[in-house]
Amino acid sequence: MRTLDPSRTALVLVDLMDRIVAAPLAPRPGADVLEASLALAGAFREAGAPVVAIRVERPGVAEQPPGSDLVAEVAAAADAVVVKRTIGGFHGTGLDELLRVRGVDTLVLAGIATNLGVESTARAASDLGYELLFVEDAMTALTAEEHRAAVALNLPRFGEVVDRVSVRLD
Repeated sequence: MRTLDPSRTALVLVDLMDRIVAAPLAPRPGADVLEASLALAGAFREAGAPVVAIRVERPGVAEQPPGSDLVAEVAAAADAVVVKRTIGGFHGTGLDELLRVRGVDTLVLAGIATNLGVESTARAASDLGYELLFVEDAMTALTAEEHRAAVALNLPRFGEVVDRVSVRLD
């Protein structure tokens, strides 16, 4: 069990958008990741820790594809929404400033896809000095192999991989 200080920790939910959650994903469907992420968001909100939702917009297009909004429950649970135009959530978004002004130095990451948006956000967060936890059962990818590789090989280089029942705020 990992106990975190809610005054210094934020939950960052990556790309939980209607069209992405509905895509064919593995090792678990987007609906399972959404359920796990919403449970985490509820626990973070109850503890007074911020919840940040990140969504992507394609640059240079007049209109975003259908389903590009955050899932309604994610938008409702978020204290802040960050719009990114790259794979990761930090470049050109103001995310670092938003977290720093709140005194956050620890991030708990979840979302889709493990090896793309989550991992890219984590790499930048690591470079910026954040402590990182990755909630394995609140992430998924386009294939089970990509998810497993990220969880087993890449993400442990930046932080700790845990399951959601291991995350506790006190």
